[in-house]
Formats: sequence, C-alpha cells, structure tokens
Amino acid sequence: MNALLIEKLVREALMEDLGHGRDVTSELLIPSDASAKAVLRARAPGIIAGLIVGLSAFTLSDGDFEITLHANDGETVEAGQDIAEIEGPARPLLTAERTALNFIQQMSGVATLTGKYVEKIKGTHAKITCTRKTVPNLRALQKYAVRCGGGHNHRSGLDDMILIKDNHIAVAGGIEAALDLVSNAGHGLKIEIEVDTLKQLEAVLKHGGADIVMLDNFKPADLKKAVSLAKGKIVTEASGGVTLETVRAIAETGVDYISVGALTHSAPALDMGLDIDI
Repeated sequence: MNALLIEKLVREALMEDLGHGRDVTSELLIPSDASAKAVLRARAPGIIAGLIVGLSAFTLSDGDFEITLHANDGETVEAGQDIAEIEGPARPLLTAERTALNFIQQMSGVATLTGKYVEKIKGTHAKITCTRKTVPNLRALQKYAVRCGGGHNHRSGLDDMILIKDNHIAVAGGIEAALDLVSNAGHGLKIEIEVDTLKQLEAVLKHGGADIVMLDNFKPADLKKAVSLAKGKIVTEASGGVTLETVRAIAETGVDYISVGALTHSAPALDMGLDIDI
C-alpha cells in the first residue's frame, strides 16, 4: 500500500477522534513526561492485516515510539498471542490506541473471513475475489486485507475495467447492443458482462465481445452447464448470495472466480486488545 495513502487516512482518523484537538482524559490523568509500554494481543484466532496502517497511528502521534513486531500481515495468530509491543510517551500512546485498534481489528477481520472462504474451496480450480462493496474511503485498505487472507481483488474502481451489469444492459437495449457500444473502449481494459440465465450466456458467447462473464445467482446445476458452455471461450465468475455454506458447491462447478461481497461489507472485527505492560 502507498505510504502517502496510509498517512492521509490515519491522520484523518486521529483528527476525527481528537475532535477539537485534545484528549482531555489523558491530559488530566497522565503526566506529560510519563512513558509506557503496551502489548497488542490477539483475543481470538485469525489472520492479521493492517499492522503498518494501525501502528502508524502511534508514530504519527509522536516520533519517539519504539515498535517491535511479533507477527506480520498475512500470518495466522492464536488467541492470547502477542502481535506487537509499543513503547514510548504515555499520553500519545493512549490517544492513538483506539484508532490503531480500529484499523487493525477491521482489516484483520476482513483477512480472517477471506481466509475461511479460501479454505472452504481448497483443492478446487476457483479463486475467491472481493467486490466494490467496501467501506467508503477505505477500499484500498480492505482490498489489501483480502489479499492478506489469500483472496484476490476484483476491479478497484469504475475506471480500471468495464463491467456491464443488468441495469447497463437494460438501458443500452440488450446484451448485443451493450457489447457493441463498448467494443471501441481501447487497449488494456478488460470487459466483463453479467448474465442471469443460460440463454443470456449463449448470447454473450455468440457475440464474442467479452473477456469475462459474471454468472449472477446461478444454481450449482446451472453453473455447471454454464462452465461447460464457456470453457475455453471466456473466463467465468460466480456471484450473488455466496456464503460459507454454499461456496464449496459453487467452486466444484469449475468456475474460475467466485466474488463475495461479504468479505468487506460484513466481516466482523477480529477481537484484540492493547494492554499496558506494567
């Protein structure tokens, strides 16, 4: 991740928490010259992500912090395992604590949920990918967390890939018309189109103007037929209502990718805490 992006996001988060610029509790309770050491510790098992993001909350608050890592992004940790030690001025440590935890817990939650999906389809041809259903302004962080969990990234925004959805098709006047309209998009932009039925897939294959087809809300039996029709002609992506209970059956149909919005919009934060080491 770009260091400038990280600094911008973390600074904004710290300022949001500081309000008018003061941590009144720490100012009243903690002497200005006090030092402290804290341990970032997992309280539940999971996959770590976002350490460089969250821990920068401390170094941006004060340049005198010393940070020792005991785990790295992408690693699995167990409950009770130490992740990092942070030592430095006590006031800034307590001021930055919640911002640091918010970033690391949320990103680690995304990585952990992604890891569960990846594990479910182990041994199949399919790959798990995220979507654009991300927390506004945090997409780059969440997509990084997906990679930490072993998943893959779909497009990052509206500008790096052509994705023709059902509403685009409706406005454009049909599948063939939509594909015709994007045929001169220029070199380098992949074209993906969403279909809801096998008949629509056949229309896409007949036209030949797409690189990827999104098979939206297909049942496993129809997915298998779709994969057979598309084999060697177009990349396939299964989408819509994918859960941990259904993902294995979807993967076993032979699709290339399975997109899961829940990775970023519904991942629970990984439980961890920052404890002062007395």
